[in-house]
Amino acid sequence: MLLESQTLQRTETDKSAIRLLAISLRPWEWVKNVFLFSALFFSANILSPEMLLKSLLAFGLFCLAAGGVYLVNDIWDRPHDEKHPQKRMRPIASGALSVSLAAPVAVILHIVAVAGAFLLTPMFGVVTAAYVLLSVAYSKWLKHAVILDVFSIAAGFVLRVVAGAVVIDVMISHWLLICTMLLALFLGFSKRRCELVALADDASLHRRVLNEYDARFLDMMIGIVTSATVVAYTLYTVSQETIQKFHTDRLLLTVPFVLYGIFRYLYLVYHKNNGGAPAYTLMTDRPLLLNVILWGFVCGLIIYSAKP
Repeated sequence: MLLESQTLQRTETDKSAIRLLAISLRPWEWVKNVFLFSALFFSANILSPEMLLKSLLAFGLFCLAAGGVYLVNDIWDRPHDEKHPQKRMRPIASGALSVSLAAPVAVILHIVAVAGAFLLTPMFGVVTAAYVLLSVAYSKWLKHAVILDVFSIAAGFVLRVVAGAVVIDVMISHWLLICTMLLALFLGFSKRRCELVALADDASLHRRVLNEYDARFLDMMIGIVTSATVVAYTLYTVSQETIQKFHTDRLLLTVPFVLYGIFRYLYLVYHKNNGGAPAYTLMTDRPLLLNVILWGFVCGLIIYSAKP
């Protein structure tokens, strides 16, 4: 009976550790990796079974890499997260998940992700390795460098798009990279503003770089990248390159969706202070989520129904 009791206790402990690890991997944040499908979608190859399978495998490997990055980030940020009103509840910050378990899991996830990426295609392996290195560098150093912290976040999104293109071996549109970079900068500066407002006087104690920001400066940056994002996307839809590629000029009809999405996000940032976690905001705000789905549907309808 004693042996059975110990076995059951050990099983329950193992289950608890797995659950805490799953939470620390932040699967709700993996929605960011949907950017890997951008090249597949906008190259009009989403109906190709082979390319779709490669993109799905790439998505899975990037999710493993991202999970490892979140574990590393939580390990290094533990002293600050312990004082944060929300982050102190994270498994590592609260002490529920030990660093001795989280650290080797992070290493294993990164090794599997990068090795799997190289097996898929060598160039995809290079991009995946670059993403891991950038993310780890961000967690340790870059997130403490004013402006560079937001550019690092944006670079991560651009690498996702590049990864999605190289894994299926298609050309990357310059417009796609520009729009991705600008949108990511918009989300990054909005995230910093929400953090600054939410943490108030204690902001710099939880994230050192916030001491270098103020609301006026962030408002100016948000204004610049908002305008640039809208203009860049609009120019993309009417450019000769786009019209010749898709054999239609109707992508201009999707601009209102982009405008509404950005305006809705600005509303959430400035009136609800809800933009500190872009992935969570997207998944929980129904009007914003519906708008993104409609944008994707209309884009797909226009691109895949156009005849050469």
